[in-house]
Amino acid sequence: MNMMEDGPSLIWGVVCVLLLVSSLAARRLPMGQVAKMALAWVAIFAALFAIFSFRFEFQAIWERVKSDFAGTAGQSVSGEAIELKRQDGGHYWLQVEINGNPVRFMIDSGATTTAINAQTATEAGVEVDDGGFPVIIETANGSVTAKRGIVRAMEIGPHKIDDHNVVVSESFGETNVLGMNFLDSMQSWRVEGNVMTLQP
Repeated sequence: MNMMEDGPSLIWGVVCVLLLVSSLAARRLPMGQVAKMALAWVAIFAALFAIFSFRFEFQAIWERVKSDFAGTAGQSVSGEAIELKRQDGGHYWLQVEINGNPVRFMIDSGATTTAINAQTATEAGVEVDDGGFPVIIETANGSVTAKRGIVRAMEIGPHKIDDHNVVVSESFGETNVLGMNFLDSMQSWRVEGNVMTLQP
């Protein structure tokens, strides 16, 4: 906190409290009642002063809460770059708009193709090839059968990817994964420390 900036505000608050006490005393109220009312007003002034002094900290907390609810925690778009902070568990997560529907993905450079669970695919309007031959995907839990699909419009902030190939399966659980075909669609990507930077 900058005392030089907050000093005038503190002085103004003290003056307001003194004027309030003087006003209450002039009404010839019992001293006990005056003291209680004065303390109540002092508490109000103190709370307002604290909110004003820490307004930037409160704003940062509010932004963090909003991002947690929106699923964009640790995600930011800076100019042309997309920056992701490593989350709990050591993974990088990215919220993507699929055909206008927000979907949260884990980025996995060990996965060849973007993988979407069946429920998400239905809700986001992913085009699934039900007539083609199934694809066998090797996962951490063994081999699973998946269908080929395509996302017509994938957006991250101002960046857009058209006709993105995916695989869809009910066996993927609740986690959706962005694989190497997504990372290859970027001009570049890198990891430095705990930050992944995507350059569309």
